[in-house]
Amino acid sequence: MSGHTGKADNEQLKGSKLFDVSHVTALVTGGGTGIGLMITQALVANGARVYITSRRNEVLKKTEELYNTGPGKIIPLVADVSSKEDILRLYEEVEKREPKGIQLLVNNAGIARDDATSFSSNGQPDMTDAQAISSHFLKTPEDSWADTLKTNVTAIYYMSMAFLPLLSRGREVTPGYTSSVVNITSISGFMKGSSSGQLSYATSKAAATHLTRMLATTFAQTKVRVNCIAPGVFPSEMTAGDSGEDNKSNLKMEMSNPAGRPGSDTDMAASILFLAGPGGVFYNEQVLFPDGGNTLVQPAAK
Repeated sequence: MSGHTGKADNEQLKGSKLFDVSHVTALVTGGGTGIGLMITQALVANGARVYITSRRNEVLKKTEELYNTGPGKIIPLVADVSSKEDILRLYEEVEKREPKGIQLLVNNAGIARDDATSFSSNGQPDMTDAQAISSHFLKTPEDSWADTLKTNVTAIYYMSMAFLPLLSRGREVTPGYTSSVVNITSISGFMKGSSSGQLSYATSKAAATHLTRMLATTFAQTKVRVNCIAPGVFPSEMTAGDSGEDNKSNLKMEMSNPAGRPGSDTDMAASILFLAGPGGVFYNEQVLFPDGGNTLVQPAAK
């Protein structure tokens, strides 16, 4: 018979503990606008130290000026993650600043280069006419495939490989916590449709999701986890066309998903805080779908 008469300790089950990222130093690529900015804001609002990258210095400066409100901190770094050479330079710079390592890498930077075939820009061909389909999609410049895969897939590969030593080092800082990579892909990589004419984009996101699985396996014995967020439609420069003065994009539209709306800042914040906080350390090689139920009502492979 136990002599223990004290009350149960529920302290570790509190949301403030499960989603605590105050001990996290993160790097978010493309962290100045769109989904990357949502992730940056969520981490900083909860005490994380966040390095953000972009090719555009003016975007970084504006994000730092507007959103560096604590309790965490935003540190902007200009970098082109589509360049292996620049990724290695970025690693050296972050390593100098964070010799004890980092705890989170968010591979968020992405592009879409299907302008020539997008149905929203060019109309949909007669899908019963083989010649019409062929003519429409052959308008795709070769560079659009190469550039899309380089930024959306190859960059994830080189960033993850380059920063693995820093992530491994960073997991030793907080007992019981393991560092992780979070790749931002898209439900476009799971949908069975033609992605409204954006075939290279959707293909790149499917490849990035599978790369997530392979990286998780490759890194397993280093105790660095790799997970994936595959969002539905969220406001970003990609979906809305541009950003406003606050580096935010507006996307007010009715959606066919069960939620009836695009994603919001809070939807993305909840996803990243779950994976980055102590509550997510048991998750590895997983895909989260913050999509308002879109994959329920459209043909998709999950």
